[in-house]
Amino acid sequence: MNKSELITAVAEKAEITKKDAEKAVSAMLDIIIEQVAQGEEIRIVGFGTFERHERKERTGCNPRTNEKITIAASKVPAFKAGKAFKDAVDQK
Repeated sequence: MNKSELITAVAEKAEITKKDAEKAVSAMLDIIIEQVAQGEEIRIVGFGTFERHERKERTGCNPRTNEKITIAASKVPAFKAGKAFKDAVDQK
């Protein structure tokens, strides 16, 4: 499912127009991105947690030359699924 399909599904499920659904979905995604980029954690009970993890500087290897390289420290987004989400996916 891509973003436009998600917007259509939200519009149908919430019984709202696609235009309103697009505003809502875009606003939610923008807020999640902004908050995680600032180091905030977003916890949605039953769904999961969006957070920022920090990777330490580490040594890697260039696969072409086998030369050792240093990979700089970085900040990356992370998502941890909540219990209800995991249980829904794991239904047998």
